[in-house]
Amino acid sequence: MNRATFEPRNPDFEARVRASFARQAAMRTLGATLAVVQPGRVEITLPWAEPLTQQHGFLHAGMVATALDSACGYAGFSLMALEAAVLTIEFKINLLAPAQGQHFRMVGTVIKPGRTVTVCEGQAWAIDGGQEKLVATMGCTLMAVVGRDNIQG
Repeated sequence: MNRATFEPRNPDFEARVRASFARQAAMRTLGATLAVVQPGRVEITLPWAEPLTQQHGFLHAGMVATALDSACGYAGFSLMALEAAVLTIEFKINLLAPAQGQHFRMVGTVIKPGRTVTVCEGQAWAIDGGQEKLVATMGCTLMAVVGRDNIQG
């Protein structure tokens, strides 16, 4: 499916997204890496790690949701104004298959950017033996937060 091409409000959006991602302890804990940053689209990758699994050895659904939420959040953040920070205000995840693989790729894509509210979708892919399998999708709503000292971009 062809996606809309978005124009970022901040010409330095990529450096801003990468700096924010670097401050996120949750992503460090997962071993996640920010792989792709484009206007309205972000990919996060992470390796399989035993401490992140559930009882059957699959990546735990909570870990999938966490990384996918960040991919969607940073996709939206890439289009926000310089003075804005981003917070997720809602998401729904569909778990389509066990998250089984050596690596995972979480893709967040903006569907509709807004001044205050942005809507994104996410896809989680498990990579096992060189083959990719869609294991989860997400619908995510974000809010641009402006003027709050304790919430910075």
